[in-house]
Amino acid sequence: MASLGATLALCDINIDGLQATVDLCKGEDHLVEVADVSSSDACSNFVNSTVSSLGRLDLVFNCAGVNPTAYPLEDMTDVYFNKLVDTNLKGTFNITRAAIPHLKAGASIVNVSSIMGVSAAKHYAVYCATKWAVVGFTKAMALELGQKQIRINAVAPGYINTPTNAGVVAGEVKAQEEKVAMGRMGQPEEVADVVAFLFSDESRYMNGSIVEITGGRV
Repeated sequence: MASLGATLALCDINIDGLQATVDLCKGEDHLVEVADVSSSDACSNFVNSTVSSLGRLDLVFNCAGVNPTAYPLEDMTDVYFNKLVDTNLKGTFNITRAAIPHLKAGASIVNVSSIMGVSAAKHYAVYCATKWAVVGFTKAMALELGQKQIRINAVAPGYINTPTNAGVVAGEVKAQEEKVAMGRMGQPEEVADVVAFLFSDESRYMNGSIVEITGGRV
């Protein structure tokens, strides 16, 4: 989005990750703040700071999330459950709710679900629940916000080569790639390009859509 001329307001709980991201975003003076999206107050403060500093809010990308660990349900702790729900679902809710009063006709929101938000996998019950919830939330909000000419869609990525996958051993990577028709993991920019499309006028009649980005996952 920065390469397309957007001025960004970036928030994350990880200051090092934030700095690494803004260093890649050349051009305008981007706003950077540390915030925990599970906190409604933190989200409201961040959105208000964005509008105060940049003058307006046009686009919202809810991409904060916690990747899952495979657990049988009886082995899952309350701490693990709350971490996934608070970030993956409540974070999306908090930022969206805070942003709506500042959005005008033509604005667009993109949420991140997952391939596990449209298909299930054993030992990932809570993660699936949060990502299916993002799908339902997106479709319901499309009905609410569409009347204001504000669009909201979601992407559902499959196996993407991100830093959270860096610790996966080579054998597991190969096993994942064998489940993809194109025979490889996706790259982050291949998700980003779809997000940029959903923000653009080229997708102006897409609202409540869930776009799978999987390379043809078997």
